Amino acid sequence: MYIAPNILATEWKKLELADLASPDWIRAVEIGRARIYGRYFDAVDLLINAEENLSPKERRYGFAILAIDCLLVETIQAFKDGIIDTRNKSKELFRKFLMNSSLFGSYFPDEKHANEFYDQIRCGILHQGETKKDSKVWSVGSFLQRTEHGIIVNRTEFHTKLKKEFDQYLKDLIENTDSRLRENYRKVMNHISRTKG
Repeated sequence: MYIAPNILATEWKKLELADLASPDWIRAVEIGRARIYGRYFDAVDLLINAEENLSPKERRYGFAILAIDCLLVETIQAFKDGIIDTRNKSKELFRKFLMNSSLFGSYFPDEKHANEFYDQIRCGILHQGETKKDSKVWSVGSFLQRTEHGIIVNRTEFHTKLKKEFDQYLKDLIENTDSRLRENYRKVMNHISRTKG
């Protein structure tokens, strides 16, 4: 059973992670990086790069890019919080990520702004295959603009910020800045290594 590209669950299970100071934590974090990059971020990077030489009007992958990235917002927050079943917790996780992120927080200073993005962009794309109200997905311009009836989000900037946020999370895991992060990460990865393919 693979938990990341070319990484079997058995490799994870052999790591000595009960001791939060174990040197095996470096490999544990590498496995998480390989899982998220190999299965998600690398795919989004390919979509963005495929349209690099097209004019903004010719670009078509914005919804696919944001669909993957919105899935990852919840996944990353679930790792941080140690949540192994996110059913009925999507909105809470999504809002928490946006509001508490060092890179997103200034754009989403409260629940109203986070809920707006969650509903109009995340839920619109993931559930109806479209944005709601007058919201739009662009590949140029500033990261986020609010209009009278919606949001305009730059999918490339969103992706870049999300990768930076994830990389900072990995760095925090390596540096063991908060032992709860390691405990929660281990809990989620232990669950994945037992139940997922």
